[in-house]
Amino acid sequence: MLELDRITAGWVRGKPVVRDLSLTVADGESVGLLGPSGCGKSTLARVAALLHRPDAGTVRLAGEPVRGFRHRAPREQRTRVGVVFQQPRLAADPRLALRDLIAEPARATGRGRELADRAADLVATVGLGPELLGRRPHEVSDGQLQRACLARALLLRPSLLICDEMTAMLDASTTAALVAVVEDYRRESGAALLAVGHDRVLLGRWCDRVLDFPAGPAAG
Repeated sequence: MLELDRITAGWVRGKPVVRDLSLTVADGESVGLLGPSGCGKSTLARVAALLHRPDAGTVRLAGEPVRGFRHRAPREQRTRVGVVFQQPRLAADPRLALRDLIAEPARATGRGRELADRAADLVATVGLGPELLGRRPHEVSDGQLQRACLARALLLRPSLLICDEMTAMLDASTTAALVAVVEDYRRESGAALLAVGHDRVLLGRWCDRVLDFPAGPAAG
């Protein structure tokens, strides 16, 4: 599903944050990427999510080389990947009500009407009450906003889900609920998962295998 081949990306104090690293996530596999803050694992996750162009190396999705990053990524590749970030307030447009935040990918691909029922189903799946859907990010808790961000990531049925410290800011009950949503989605869809974090116990329970990320120049 995902192949990162000899990736170099990001720079801190004149040194690459990620240097000559390779990673493969097979179809349907869940892989954990473990490491301390600043080691470069989030940079690698952004490369995998087609949000950061590497300085060197190749990214392949479903066997095809990625031909662009960010807004230049081809739609058929970009929509294969769903991503949930550590800090939902940095990942959410503060002007949007939660219902519009969840529907963002559908509008961007011109599929708003087609995916309206799925968006409604995902609202229930992630545990958002209907009374929250008209609220903006500053009017809800971190946990409620992260639930909306997960629903947004799943809306287009991605074949690869990237969770970059998705539960770092959440309490134990919300963490368990969102991990269960991801696991249910993977069982239903066969999607692959790349989960980035620093909690070895959580990643060990969640993933088929866990890889230790080498310390980068900003670690410590």
